[in-house]
Amino acid sequence: MKRPHRTTAVLAGALAAGLLLGGCGAGGERSATDHREAAPLVPDGSRATGAPAPADGRGADEVAPEGERRAPSPAPDYLSTFALDVDTASYGYARRSLADGRLPDPATVRPEEFVNSFRPDYPRPADDGFSVTVDGARTGAEGWSLVRVGLATRGADRTGERPPAALTFVVDVSGSMGEPGRLDLVRHALGLAADGLRDDDSVALVAFSDEAETLLPMTRLGDARHRVREAVDSLAVRSSTNLEAGLRTGYDVAAEGHREGATNRVVLLSDALANTGETAADALLGHIDAQRREHGITLFGVGVGSEYGDELMERLADKGDGQTTYVSTRDQARKVFVDQLPAQVELRARDAKAQVAFDKETVERFRLIGYENREVADEDFRDDRVDGGEVGAGHTVTALYVVKTRPGASGPIATATVRWLDPDSRSPQERSGTVASGALAAGLWESGHDSLRLSAISAYFAEELRGGSLPGAPRLGELAGYADSIRARSGSAVVGELAEAVRQADRLIGERPSGEGEFRSSDPYA
Repeated sequence: MKRPHRTTAVLAGALAAGLLLGGCGAGGERSATDHREAAPLVPDGSRATGAPAPADGRGADEVAPEGERRAPSPAPDYLSTFALDVDTASYGYARRSLADGRLPDPATVRPEEFVNSFRPDYPRPADDGFSVTVDGARTGAEGWSLVRVGLATRGADRTGERPPAALTFVVDVSGSMGEPGRLDLVRHALGLAADGLRDDDSVALVAFSDEAETLLPMTRLGDARHRVREAVDSLAVRSSTNLEAGLRTGYDVAAEGHREGATNRVVLLSDALANTGETAADALLGHIDAQRREHGITLFGVGVGSEYGDELMERLADKGDGQTTYVSTRDQARKVFVDQLPAQVELRARDAKAQVAFDKETVERFRLIGYENREVADEDFRDDRVDGGEVGAGHTVTALYVVKTRPGASGPIATATVRWLDPDSRSPQERSGTVASGALAAGLWESGHDSLRLSAISAYFAEELRGGSLPGAPRLGELAGYADSIRARSGSAVVGELAEAVRQADRLIGERPSGEGEFRSSDPYA
């Protein structure tokens, strides 16, 4: 999924200081309105450092009083539009960093990937489309609620009727992959994949260091699994990392072995620390995009290593209409290559986008948590030429909003619509769901259900790690306690891992001053 271009109006109503307004552009570069760099906004929409926005239609290049130049005020709207995202690498890499005793770089923390690392039990549709679930709860901060949009696809067919797969594994064998938990883990993962795929699936193997080498051309598994294992066993660490050579060769092998009617995919396994050849993502994206368009070849990025080029891997997968994940243990490798990869061969939706319309009579303002590099212009929601996200069988996608309702208002809050193209016919499909104020749980931690609480814990945790704040956010220690309670009720080991990661972050951040992390009247969302 390539990065869609930005929409200029994500916030509704009277904009408050510090709310997100913009981010990465189509090429992945930060725009002038990126929320990490822009001056905060005051309720009338003007910049906090300047005079009120002029009412006479002057644009961005008009000179404000005292000679100050000011960006134009966005027209307030009540729509939020984004491409669907099923990446999870940000959460996996953050857990690895915390386990190693260091806080993750805030730039690598993407809240939507934390939230989407857990699969809520949303209803599943009977067809190949989506179910749409919209729910939420009051946060305890005056007027503020969390509203959750949940989308789910039907699980993988158990009848063996999924299309065959043609997978080209592109493996980094550079010197940095010699660290324990990198190439040894990759060899283990590929062995699992070879055992779990079907006889009518095909695989190829490319290894790259300073140069790229095809170790196995596209080969039907059938009776050839021993050839795959022999090629995997031959993987050995070499020298520098020429990611460009690896990807170009991998895509060439995938194109040469392209199978009509099959799911054709390049699977990149790397720490994404390129240091030889063309190391900038921009120079690699064109070739990936051309192969996606011409042959329908998608990219699945699997990150490994304590040092990991998160941004590069994410941008490559975005351009390749794919996704990223991160593995650091054999259990995680089994989950990805045995439980997930075969199921993901079965595509449920192409170019999927979501649009959430908030009711201006009920909602004062809102903010989407995360998805900064997935936003789509509101007017492009039904433009099927604009790229969206590819979603496989059994996937769930969750988007969380912080929403401030108008005092005393009741009634509809939001309608969420998902639009996608049928994988076979490419015909557009839509489905919607709604939520009203009366359907919100009275208190997230008092009367909310565990599925919603888990989504909230993940989002609050990510926002804390990247240095932000959300209305009603508990302290990290409290979040760990809430996660422990869910773990006790559900018996889920992955929830226990989340609780431990939150505790590790709390220890690393240290004790915060009294009152910090509680909702205050000076909070930028007030």
